[in-house]
Amino acid sequence: MFVDEATILCTAGRGGKGCNSMDRSRPRHYRANGGDGGPGGSIVLEARNNVQTLLDFQMTRTFTAEHGGHGSSNHKTGYAGNDTVLGVPPGTEVLDRRTGELLKDLDHVGARVVVCRGGAGGLGNSKDRESTDGDPGEQKEIQLRLKLIADIGLVGFPNAGKSTLISRVSNARSKSAAYPFTTKNPVLGVVKFDDGTAKVLADIPGIIEGAHEGRGLGLEFLKHVERTKYLLHVIDFAAVDGRDPVSDYRALNAELKGYSATLAAKPQIIVANKMDVTEAADHLKVFKRKVRKEVYPISAATGEGVDKLLRRLWGLGEGDEKTVR
Repeated sequence: MFVDEATILCTAGRGGKGCNSMDRSRPRHYRANGGDGGPGGSIVLEARNNVQTLLDFQMTRTFTAEHGGHGSSNHKTGYAGNDTVLGVPPGTEVLDRRTGELLKDLDHVGARVVVCRGGAGGLGNSKDRESTDGDPGEQKEIQLRLKLIADIGLVGFPNAGKSTLISRVSNARSKSAAYPFTTKNPVLGVVKFDDGTAKVLADIPGIIEGAHEGRGLGLEFLKHVERTKYLLHVIDFAAVDGRDPVSDYRALNAELKGYSATLAAKPQIIVANKMDVTEAADHLKVFKRKVRKEVYPISAATGEGVDKLLRRLWGLGEGDEKTVR
């Protein structure tokens, strides 16, 4: 199951108590020798490559770190409590649920953030001072929000053929069929090129009109293409269910703009899919008259035109944005 949001309660370890002890080995020359308590462990979140979902945090929501050890006589300091390190998927935003503050965007493997710090250990009496208890560790309710990390995001209305396309060009195997909403979860696929380079594609569930207002699955999953550099706008040019490719193109861009101006401004590559259907050629002519932008006609089902599209994807790089739109 793909889970992209979770709320967890984190409690860091308490610091150990300082020791109140006297060295009585020498009569009438007692000396304080109580050691300090050890610090409590902290709660740390770390982005890991082998974690793809926040499902585990739906199952277990409460996490604690180890308390620090108490100080002891002969100036012995208590042991430091072990940190609790929780692995999350790369692309996870970590927020303080109470304040809404973004604590860290774990946008690459190995990124870390300490969300709750362990309490300091108490002081022993070894320096002629009163021994003290250790401090409690921090406690916070943490909200986790996953946004997938990909180079290119596939967007389109249901049944446009995005799942078929990503299955053909990458190592992903997204379910496809001749009915809408086949894709229920985001799917990542890696396209590998002959020169050894690769690009990561993200396929999200089909968007419907009103998605930016919460209709369908669009509002829930549009966030997963916010990190992408480019959008691959897949349009159904067969239009067998009475849809109009020009209307679909304009309506989907309106949904993107309604959700986020930043998302709508991302460079787009327009893909005219299902060109193996006879009527698609006529629809393409009309589309090119009304939308003066570069279009890549393909059939994801048969592979027609896909090689040319892949060469275009291979050429995408820094500074290429102006040539795509």
